[in-house]
Amino acid sequence: MTGLLANLLLLLGGFGALYFGAEWLVRGAARMASTMGISPMVVGLTLVSLGTSAPELVVCVFATFEGQGSLLIGNVLGSNLANIGLILGATAIIQPLAVAERVIAREVPIMIVLTIVVYPLVLDLQLTRGEGGILLFLLAVYIAFTFTTAEDEVKVILEEVSGFSEEIPAEEVGRISLRDVGLVIVGATALGIGGRAIVNGASYLAAALGASELVIGLTVVALGTSLPELVTSVVAAMRSHADIAVGNIVGSNIFNLTLVLGGSAALREFTIAESALVHQLPAVLALSVLVWPIVTTARKVRRWEGLVLVAAYFGLAGWITMAAL
Repeated sequence: MTGLLANLLLLLGGFGALYFGAEWLVRGAARMASTMGISPMVVGLTLVSLGTSAPELVVCVFATFEGQGSLLIGNVLGSNLANIGLILGATAIIQPLAVAERVIAREVPIMIVLTIVVYPLVLDLQLTRGEGGILLFLLAVYIAFTFTTAEDEVKVILEEVSGFSEEIPAEEVGRISLRDVGLVIVGATALGIGGRAIVNGASYLAAALGASELVIGLTVVALGTSLPELVTSVVAAMRSHADIAVGNIVGSNIFNLTLVLGGSAALREFTIAESALVHQLPAVLALSVLVWPIVTTARKVRRWEGLVLVAAYFGLAGWITMAAL
């Protein structure tokens, strides 16, 4: 029991380190970029998306080198499932979400297409370095395409998501402060410590509870690493920036499928459990497709539709968990 409690605390501490590490890293890097005169659009497209996907990325990189492919794929697909069903649904229940045209016309279709693209890549129950490279290439294409977004739109996203809205005084332009460097270093260190703690804690819990790494990755780890998306979406919705809440969730899923999954495979190829192909991936695709008519009909996610998404999440998560036991 002592070992179980210690590893549960290790897991919770790892989630805390990931959350604050991502926050500090984004804040410090955003200020550093702005003092160097880098466009807010460039900062928004890179740091904001990376910041909310950093927990999944760090956990998956550690899982890759530990040879825990089931934990890795469970984290990615479980996070995407939680983002769409639980986080988007719960946020809509709190505050109905108007959906921007750019999300309807671009992000949601891209998310669905990328989920479908993953299918042929994992049919042989492994993801190779070459296949990881394909996903990273698709990410590069997506970012290049997104650069057509108006700069003022991305500046709003940067301010709301990263909390960075201060103007840099003219005398500070071109000079990087030690405070910002410190935030980046401390944030990156916290991410590394948190990622290692979560992988170790999750592996122990899986063994102690008799559950598979796939199930632990789908439930505990996926929900923990989705904390940035949850906080960002709720805050954005409460500040009447619902389009940012929806865009953040969908954009995070795109980065999870390309940067996190592709980047992990590019570092070291890994095998996955058959249940990920048979249950998890179809569940993520089903929920992704479900979002399409919801956002296109009334161009908003209403409270009752949020309830539908939450119910669908728990139904699919329960189905996956029972199938994996």
